[in-house]
Amino acid sequence: MRNPYEQLDMYKIARQMRRKMTTSERLMWERLRGRRLGGFKFLRQHVVRDSIADFYCHELRLIVEVDGEAHHSPIQQERDDERDFQLAAHGYRTVRVSNADVITDLDAVCKNLLDIIYAEIDHLLE
Repeated sequence: MRNPYEQLDMYKIARQMRRKMTTSERLMWERLRGRRLGGFKFLRQHVVRDSIADFYCHELRLIVEVDGEAHHSPIQQERDDERDFQLAAHGYRTVRVSNADVITDLDAVCKNLLDIIYAEIDHLLE
């Protein structure tokens, strides 16, 4: 875990990121905010452990990342995989969606996200 001063910096960075959301993040946020997706509460640009999640649902421990072109490079994919692995080790689930999918077919992205959420809930109830 980071020291408290670094953690404060993370909150400051998250606040700045909320003010400078990408177009695809804004579109996604319009579908997630106010419990609009399945009644689940999502937060945007939220600090989760040592990182900042694009969107986070506490009750599901679910992180939704909207990835742009930068995430296609092998180096960034390796970093993303390591981050997802570390978060999974602490009980978080990460779902990654592309900017392009959010912009071109947001309905399908949201349906897929709900399918993932309900499948996870069904798994927990078994």
